[in-house]
Amino acid sequence: MELESPPSLNGFATACSSSPDRSGRDGFLRLLFERQGDATVLRRSRFTLPLQILSPLALADGTAYLLLLNPTGGILGGDCLRSEITLGENASVCLTTPSANRVYRTSHHAAEQKTHIKLATGSFLEYLPDHLIPHPGSSLRQTLLVEMDAGSRGMFFDGFAAGRQALHEEWKFRDLDLRTEIKLNGRPIFLNRLKMTPLSHSLQSLGVMSDFSYSAALAIVDDHPQDWPQILAALRQELESIPNIQAGASLLPAAGISIRFLTNSAIALAETNNKLRTAARHHVFQLPPFDLRKY
Repeated sequence: MELESPPSLNGFATACSSSPDRSGRDGFLRLLFERQGDATVLRRSRFTLPLQILSPLALADGTAYLLLLNPTGGILGGDCLRSEITLGENASVCLTTPSANRVYRTSHHAAEQKTHIKLATGSFLEYLPDHLIPHPGSSLRQTLLVEMDAGSRGMFFDGFAAGRQALHEEWKFRDLDLRTEIKLNGRPIFLNRLKMTPLSHSLQSLGVMSDFSYSAALAIVDDHPQDWPQILAALRQELESIPNIQAGASLLPAAGISIRFLTNSAIALAETNNKLRTAARHHVFQLPPFDLRKY
C-alpha cells in the first residue's frame, strides 16, 4: 500500500520521506474537475509539498486553467512525486507549469515522478507542462498514464533538454527514463518511451539526437469522427514552415496524431509547441488560439 506524507496543521507535508532510508520528499497531488453549468470547476483538490497548485482561472469558454507548481525549485534525488488528475463528463481543463522543471544532482537515489490522468466521456484536456532540464549527475524516472473514455479529447506534451546550455552541461545527467502511455477505451494507442544514459552511451550520433539539444513529443487525441489524413497533412505543412527543427508526424492507430521534433533552443521549443498547439486547436478541436498565461 502506498503511503502519503502526514499533513501538518497548514495542510503541508511534515515528513520528508515515508521511508527512513531514503532521502527526498513524498509529494502528492489529487485534482477532480467537474462541469457545472457552462463552466468547469475544481471540485476537489489535495496536495502535499513539493507539489502545489494555484487557484484555477475561468476562461471565457468555461475552461478551467491551472498552473501546476513545484515551489522547491525542482526535483531532488529521492523525491517521489505522485499526481492523480480526473476530469468528469464534459469538463474542459488546461494544465501547464510556470517554467521548465529542473532535475537536480543526486548522489544515490533516483527521483520519481508519476502522473495518472483519467478523462471521462466528453471531457477535454490540454496537458502542457514545460520541458525537463536535467542537471549534471541527476537521475529521474517519469511516467505519465492517460486513460480516456469514449468521446474524450486531449493534447499531451512531453519534452526535455540535454542540460543547461549556458553552462555547457549538455548530456551530463546520470540517466533519464521517460514513459508516456495513452489508452482510449482501454486500448493503448500511444506509447513514448525514452531511456537515456549519456555518460555510457553517446546520444550525439545520427539516429539519436545528433547536434540537437531539445526533444519534444505532442500527442493529439479526439474520439470523434475526423478526417485524420487531411489533418495530418495540415500539421505536416505547419511543421515544414517552422525553421531550425527536425520533425515528423504520423497517425496513431486510432483517433489521433503523434508529433515529435528536435531543436536547439528553449525559445524554439516553446514557439514550435505553441504553433502546433494552435494548429491542433483549429484543425482538430475547432477552437480559437489561446496563449498560455505563465504568471
